[in-house]
Amino acid sequence: MNIQTEEDVLKIVQEKNVSFIQFWFTDVLGMLKSFAVTPSELELGLSEGMGFDGSSIEGFARIQESDMIAKPDIKTFAFVPWRQSEDAPVARMFCDIMNPDGTPYDGDPRYVLKRMLNKIAEKEHTFYVGPELEYFYFKDNKGTECLDEGGYFDARPLDMGSDLRRSTIFALQNMGIQVEYSHHEVAPSQHEIDLRYDEALKMADKTMTYRVVVKEIARQQGGYATFMPKPIFGQNGSGMHVHQSLFKGKSNLFYDANGQYHLSDMAKGYIAGVMKHAREIVAVTNQWVNSYKRLVPGYEAPVYISWANRNRSAMIRVPMYKPGKETATRIELRSPDPACNPYLAFAVMLAAGLKGIEEGYALSDPIEEDIFEMTAAEKESRNIGTLPGNLYEAISEVENSELVREALGDHIFNKFVENKKIEWDKYRIHVSQYELEKYLPIM
Repeated sequence: MNIQTEEDVLKIVQEKNVSFIQFWFTDVLGMLKSFAVTPSELELGLSEGMGFDGSSIEGFARIQESDMIAKPDIKTFAFVPWRQSEDAPVARMFCDIMNPDGTPYDGDPRYVLKRMLNKIAEKEHTFYVGPELEYFYFKDNKGTECLDEGGYFDARPLDMGSDLRRSTIFALQNMGIQVEYSHHEVAPSQHEIDLRYDEALKMADKTMTYRVVVKEIARQQGGYATFMPKPIFGQNGSGMHVHQSLFKGKSNLFYDANGQYHLSDMAKGYIAGVMKHAREIVAVTNQWVNSYKRLVPGYEAPVYISWANRNRSAMIRVPMYKPGKETATRIELRSPDPACNPYLAFAVMLAAGLKGIEEGYALSDPIEEDIFEMTAAEKESRNIGTLPGNLYEAISEVENSELVREALGDHIFNKFVENKKIEWDKYRIHVSQYELEKYLPIM
């Protein structure tokens, strides 16, 4: 769908007899927010935006300054596949949130990412990302009853989620989102659909859309999909491995034919930056109490700050160079999970990588051995650090991070840290079933 002007949108809405146009945006935590406008109000909405009360949106304005404007990005116009009928389809557009005077709102996560991307656009650089989001299918949202007993790359009859994935892929493609491949993941009822890489802002929008589509298709077919990082004890959790690279035009700035590992100095600085600031950004890329139930040794989730070419126990993997595939040179950050806010997550990843490039951070040697098998002394001798073990530790790191504060801006930074402290306090005082089963009979 080639949309270049507001008139293009209005024409499609009229020709297709669109009944409602949903305006989508996210709060600070990455929760999708939406309201719908009728075609009669769309022209005004496109030119001036639509006003709403931001005081009830997490991380948005205080009640005394609650007026906000949602200004749709016309290039994100797409039909909503689960609201289709031949006579009255529904469409959606992502919005930028503005102050009443038309200036960008500091509390808008989409603006945070746009601001970071504008920084590299001054050098004519483009940030590409390709996230791999894992998720689970369950019977409902009341428990973790699995729909299949499949494992990695299993097919039917073990993989009974293939029809759900198939319907989801068709829905994504109908929205103009290109899918590379899909498969069953390691844990029972765990699945993955990989999207074709794209520019970071487009991919953040696609990531939000992906999560909605996965959940909605599952709901329509009587199941439940969740991006909760670690829903089942003793099984692998769900990650969001993020492939990333910097380009200038059609030239991959991470590739150097004569460089060690075929990596440019820029790529090495970028990797070193992400590694050095990994503990600071993890509260953003892994923002929930449950995120740290996944980040434990033994379940393929990377907890050790290191990089490698083949080693999947490392936090960053650099896929091996293939002749003729220079544009595919990239890094893969394996620690994030799919329940993060993609706008903020992509922004802090880029900020950390850029800092490494700008400051000329030295890149350590790759770790190709299985880090999970190393002793504590061996890891210490190789200077292999670890990611925070829980949300409290992650909050302590991010709270003192000038890099994250600068990337997010004071407004979102303060709101985010405040929200995470509240979440940790609620978790800290909760009495779990584990405690009751272990301590009640003996105390």
